[in-house]
Amino acid sequence: MNRIKDVIKEKGYTITSLAEKIGIARESLSRMIVSPSYPTLEKISSALEVPIWQLFASPGEVCPVSGEVSGYVKVKGTLYEVHSFEDLRKLLELNI
Repeated sequence: MNRIKDVIKEKGYTITSLAEKIGIARESLSRMIVSPSYPTLEKISSALEVPIWQLFASPGEVCPVSGEVSGYVKVKGTLYEVHSFEDLRKLLELNI
């Protein structure tokens, strides 16, 4: 599960206003949020001015000791376990 809708609200946008900023239809953005591709994540994170990882974990969820993330990402039915920013980067580079 991602935090895209939460981050949109935290940054003071609505899905409609963010879609306008990105230059796509609101309906398209709504569909993209459910199952985003890496290029979509790049567009959304850029428009919201946050790193991609914040679309999945809030700064409070980052371990204060190691500075790492931890969680699971489900892509096309496959569940991936993520224990670091490096794991997340590798997963994003798979271009699934």
